Amino acid sequence: MKTRAGALRELRRTLTEAGFETAALDARLLLLEALGISATELITEPDVLLKPAQAEALAAFVQRRLNHEPVARIVGEREFWGLPFRLSPETLVPRPDTETLVETALALLPDRQAPLKVVDFGTGSGCILVALLHELPNATGLGVDLSFGALVTARANAIGNRVGSRCHFALSRWADAVSGPFDLVVSNPPYIASGVIPTLDQEVREHDPRLALDGGPDGLEPYRILLGEAERLLAPGGLLAVETGYDQAEDLGSLAGLHGLEVLKITHDLSGNPRCVAMKRS
Repeated sequence: MKTRAGALRELRRTLTEAGFETAALDARLLLLEALGISATELITEPDVLLKPAQAEALAAFVQRRLNHEPVARIVGEREFWGLPFRLSPETLVPRPDTETLVETALALLPDRQAPLKVVDFGTGSGCILVALLHELPNATGLGVDLSFGALVTARANAIGNRVGSRCHFALSRWADAVSGPFDLVVSNPPYIASGVIPTLDQEVREHDPRLALDGGPDGLEPYRILLGEAERLLAPGGLLAVETGYDQAEDLGSLAGLHGLEVLKITHDLSGNPRCVAMKRS
């Protein structure tokens, strides 16, 4: 039987030898989840022996990781904006880059205490909407998705993060079943060109839902739809903010002009890539 500390060392070595760059962090997260213990318990009681059920759970987790399943999907949760979000097969894993969208929207709002109406298209886990409502105490929100499973997950995350009473969720293809106006429209839509998806990293192409990745032949189709609905959806003075691929900001600016929208701000992510485009009606 292995101790907690011994199991951690072995797991770290296994993942390192398999070529995982984040082997130490992955090993720690997988061990804590498999054993059902806290980080404090691991530090203060490293010599406790693993129970047979814990060892079995850990072995299953290790095999899944060696098959390049993301750690967040294995443990079923990921932090975003300092808040915990449960995941499901129908949702993307929230990424730090997407926090750029939340930051941009909040920075452009003149009054965070206002009773704003917010809509999030392609809400997935609900991370963007929930993060915004967490920072906008008097706002109400609507999360829209084409996947019922994603909506169930988003609703649970809204409740878990104590904003469930201020938001609703709707099954819709973009804005087909939605009427405005909204003060803030946000979206992290699918923006990968269809032909590029087979070339993506294994963790993405095999484990992320294609519905949340595929942006059509050039990756811009969801933007054409959303920008085409902007006049109907946006209240006077309303803001539209979307996440973009690293090479799409210029194309999105051109689309904005075609739909009577003015680009207010292009925000870069931590890697220096254009990641969010914020717009308003001209």
